[in-house]
Amino acid sequence: MQKLRRLWTSIAACALSLLVLMPSVALAAKKSANVVIVADTRRLDGIMLWWAQMYNDSHLYFTILTIIIIPVVGCIFGVLADIVMSHIGIDLKHRELAEH
Repeated sequence: MQKLRRLWTSIAACALSLLVLMPSVALAAKKSANVVIVADTRRLDGIMLWWAQMYNDSHLYFTILTIIIIPVVGCIFGVLADIVMSHIGIDLKHRELAEH
């Protein structure tokens, strides 16, 4: 019973200290210098220029497109790897497991 009371007291103290310290953290973040993160597009052309411009224009669209492209490219590479392995004689679809 005493340990449980001590645990709840420490949890409450942590929550209270978080509430007390949160405004100071917000004020410290407000005083920091503004940092602008952009892609350097001076020597780019083609799709790399388009990709960098999208990053500079909208981080949201860049993120959404990246989230869509990565699984699609992964599936394409997986299918291509399966085709290549089947042509060189590696058959992963009909294999026997070594552990019984």
